[in-house]
Amino acid sequence: MGKQPVRMKAVVYALSPFQQKIMPGLWNDLPSKIHHKVFDNWISTFLFLGPLLGTYTYVRRYQEKEKLAHRY
Repeated sequence: MGKQPVRMKAVVYALSPFQQKIMPGLWNDLPSKIHHKVFDNWISTFLFLGPLLGTYTYVRRYQEKEKLAHRY
């Protein structure tokens, strides 16, 4: 008894160049989705953006102060 070949069917997925709706639900009502993500998790948002904006503000003020240091 030998091995007999078995025909296998291949499944090929392709996107039509005329209909490329990959994730249409992702872009629908995007500002509202962002609003809900931020305000439902406002503590996490503040804890992430607070230090980030604080560091950015500190660096900007320090650079400005350094630029003006030679004037005094």
